[in-house]
Amino acid sequence: MKIVAIDDQKLVLLSIEKKLSDLGYEVYTAKTGQGGVELIDKINPCLVIVDINLRHMSGLEITKYVKESPNLKAKVIILSGETQEETIIKGYNLGADDFMKKPVSLNEIVVRVKRLIGAPNKKKKNNLETYSSNGLIREKCIGVVIPCYNEEDRLLSDEFTEFVYANLGYHLCFVNDGSTDNTLNVLNKLSKGREDYISVYDCEKNGGKAEAVRLGMLHLAKNVELDYIGFLDADLSTDFKDFDDLVKTIETTNYKIVSGSRISRMGANINKQSARQIISLTINYIIQKILGMKFQDTQCGAKILDKDIIPLLFEKKFVTRWLFDVEMFLRLKKKYGEETKKLICEQPLKRWEHVDGSKLSMKDSLKIAFQLTKIATHYR
Repeated sequence: MKIVAIDDQKLVLLSIEKKLSDLGYEVYTAKTGQGGVELIDKINPCLVIVDINLRHMSGLEITKYVKESPNLKAKVIILSGETQEETIIKGYNLGADDFMKKPVSLNEIVVRVKRLIGAPNKKKKNNLETYSSNGLIREKCIGVVIPCYNEEDRLLSDEFTEFVYANLGYHLCFVNDGSTDNTLNVLNKLSKGREDYISVYDCEKNGGKAEAVRLGMLHLAKNVELDYIGFLDADLSTDFKDFDDLVKTIETTNYKIVSGSRISRMGANINKQSARQIISLTINYIIQKILGMKFQDTQCGAKILDKDIIPLLFEKKFVTRWLFDVEMFLRLKKKYGEETKKLICEQPLKRWEHVDGSKLSMKDSLKIAFQLTKIATHYR
């Protein structure tokens, strides 16, 4: 049974292709509408799965082409992030056999495919990892930079792989910041066979977290398929569920940055070391004065950004190794002035926990006052 899947997001196509191929379907993919039409004419499939928002040729146009071609008998499933009734009705009026709104799970796609064209006679024998979880295909693709320095003993490999297989459309980029232990080998092993979902950017020399994040953000910004790019600490002190909540906020608003906040509140599990907490409050007071904004927690290691502002924030090197978050906001403020307050959302986390082994020591914390002075002077 031949299926043609058409979507301009590679991560979506790979997920659909692997899931359906593992079940025994013969799957062909195309990233453009024109390429999809050529495939359809060439192989005459039983089913076409097409995203509605393709460049140059929409999914609705492809649906019309398939249904009006006398030599084609293919069923058509439309995938769309649009929920407007008018769009759905138009798809069905053109002859679509099914319509699925993103985000949609792979398991749901499989059920609907089987309902339309039946199950293949033989299941593909597969000895590799498969999407056993109910992987979710989202409307937008997200890149996440994860800076790593001597993390071989703390990298929770299973949590990273489980997340990308359950949340299709995410790409994790680990930046090895000149580690002197076995971190690079651990990362290469983690990405092997999963390169489309997990990649490694290697810095030969240690440049500090600021430089690792900067290089990783610029690297992912070259990927035209990513809509938003953020960063997250390797120790997962902020968990993926909270990070995904940040992503949902930026997807549904006009914010340019959504930043996690570790401020304690009812219903949240925020666990800090007491001494670190006292220092953090003092430092934050100084940061608020420098920024001219009542930002409660600039230093949380979980942030998601609109891809369009990445050149503005990351093209130039930061003047500090740790306080690059403050510099990011100052660079944004330099361009947008008082409007900056409307472009940043500080979203409280449900959970954050200090993880033993963090690279920022108490002694390092005391050096931050000097770095803040350096920032204030530089950006004046």
